[in-house]
Formats: sequence, structure tokens, C-alpha cells
Amino acid sequence: MMPLTPERKAQLDEYAQRHGKDPATALDEVLADALESERDDYNETVTAVMEAYESVKAGRTQPAEEFLEELRVKHGFPR
Repeated sequence: MMPLTPERKAQLDEYAQRHGKDPATALDEVLADALESERDDYNETVTAVMEAYESVKAGRTQPAEEFLEELRVKHGFPR
């Protein structure tokens, strides 16, 4: 494992102290939370792409020019 920079080590030590944990436990928990969040973001993105693809395949789309015109009218954007 790569060593932490002195700055990161100081941040970790301060975080661990604030949460009443030893640095190794605090690091493990923070890393687990970050990895879980990243995995959730990835899964949400994959789901959104799959749903969009299914919409395109099913013909539930709108030409870009039509969509942009609706957006322009709705928000009062100039031409």
C-alpha cells in the first residue's frame, strides 16, 4: 500500500479523533462509504442509459430541433 502524504495523514488523524476512532478504522469506514457511493452512482448511470436506449428503440424520442424550440419558448430564450 502507498503511504499517505503528511497532509492526508494529518486530515485522517483529525477525522479519526473527531469520530472517536483509530485512524485505520476511520480510513476503512470513509473508504467504504466512498466506494459505495461511487458504485451507486455507476449503477444509477447504467440504469439511466439503459432506460434511454430502450426509449430510443421504442421510438419514444423527440427531434432535437423540436425539443430545443420548446425549451426556448418555455424559458424565453432568444433565437
